[in-house]
Amino acid sequence: MIKLVKKQGDANCITHSGTMHADEVFATAFLELYKKDIKLIRVNKVEENLSKDTIIYDIGRGKFDHHQEDGKTRENGIKYSSIGLLWREYGKDYLKKNNIEEIDEVFKAMDKELIEGLDAIDNGIFPEIEANYKVKTISDIIKIFNPSFFTEEDENKQFLKAVKLAKEIFIETLYNVVGKLKAKDIVNKLIDKNEEMYLELEEYLPYEEAILTNPKGENIMFVVYPSNRGGYAIKTISKSLEDHTDRLLLPKKWAGLADKELEEVTKVKGAMFCHNNRFIATAKTKEAILKLVKKALK
Repeated sequence: MIKLVKKQGDANCITHSGTMHADEVFATAFLELYKKDIKLIRVNKVEENLSKDTIIYDIGRGKFDHHQEDGKTRENGIKYSSIGLLWREYGKDYLKKNNIEEIDEVFKAMDKELIEGLDAIDNGIFPEIEANYKVKTISDIIKIFNPSFFTEEDENKQFLKAVKLAKEIFIETLYNVVGKLKAKDIVNKLIDKNEEMYLELEEYLPYEEAILTNPKGENIMFVVYPSNRGGYAIKTISKSLEDHTDRLLLPKKWAGLADKELEEVTKVKGAMFCHNNRFIATAKTKEAILKLVKKALK
């Protein structure tokens, strides 16, 4: 819970006022999760002689302020912002308190999945995206919460709205990271036993990272799994974590077909659908999907 206070001496967390950015918004969200009860004040200048237990971030030129020459930097050159510095300091303890297993791996994965990107953008390193439409990052979305021109929105109320969203994103990212790591162990065991050019899953699992990082997964072209929409699905595999080009697409003559049309072309009873871009196809039964994947490999 976050309580806004009016005096710096009453606060246990202090950050800057004015225009909000994703780094101190996510920093506040993380601190709320870590400390539970936050007494927060947003200020233009930090007073002297505050309690040593007060966490001051993104302002004040202290331990958790990255606006200085000696700001800490990762080995890959990405400089930390306030959220990165706080995660670096308290992240493992937070995971331990929440009974997260494989703390070191989850800590690193959270940094890669969420925090490093927030740090990079806040420090002026923007993603190179070529598109003829507007692509919004998480940092762009947080900026939307700044009071809009010609409105009477309260700055602190808007800040708390942004923190609420950031907290949800943080929690869901953590669930996702933990889930992927657990699934990775299962998928790697399946890969080690696999002798086909496709991998069959008994249930849907996050599989791609395991396949793309396991040397024994280099020859896997498709994954087959039960679909959460019913029936079974075939999905293509990317060439690498960086190159999202498919290793092998489904046959051209299947593209965009469904039901009887797809059954006629594939000669597989129970074939249901093939996406026009040929990266996924579905069938009613496991027997039918295995026939499709074998035909696709031919």
